[in-house]
Amino acid sequence: MKKAAVIMGSDSDLPVMSKAFKVLEDYGIPFEAHVYSAHRTPEEAASFAQNAKAAGFGVIIAGAGMAAALAGVLAAHTTLPVIGVPLKSAVLEGTDALLATVMMPSGIPVAAVAIDGAKNAAYLAAEILALGDDELAEKIAADREAQKQTVLGKDAALQEKLAR
Repeated sequence: MKKAAVIMGSDSDLPVMSKAFKVLEDYGIPFEAHVYSAHRTPEEAASFAQNAKAAGFGVIIAGAGMAAALAGVLAAHTTLPVIGVPLKSAVLEGTDALLATVMMPSGIPVAAVAIDGAKNAAYLAAEILALGDDELAEKIAADREAQKQTVLGKDAALQEKLAR
């Protein structure tokens, strides 16, 4: 199985980005996490992205706030899928990071999830990796079925309460 990378621009992003770790662990996806800044460690970020495919990675999740250039910098240096997680900041509530993440130039795509959406980034990463891994695809399908059954159970309970 290919690995996932979780890259964050600062260690202060860990509380949000660690939510991706749990999803990846639940699916049995091996991953590495690193702190690389697009502005303070641009060479290290670029080097990681340039070597990620050869190192066995299949997808990169990048979380950054404010200017949120990290996902774009990583995407500029690899052909692997990059999923950007815009992180909420005190100044503009993460809107700045969201716009910086989604407004990429043609030819350098970055997938984006909601502000602070690290869990969904990990789910998307799992789906990307599952394209080449039938066992992982089956785990995802089973998880979706369990989610469906949970919602149907809640509807049944509601219908029971409303029955007159």
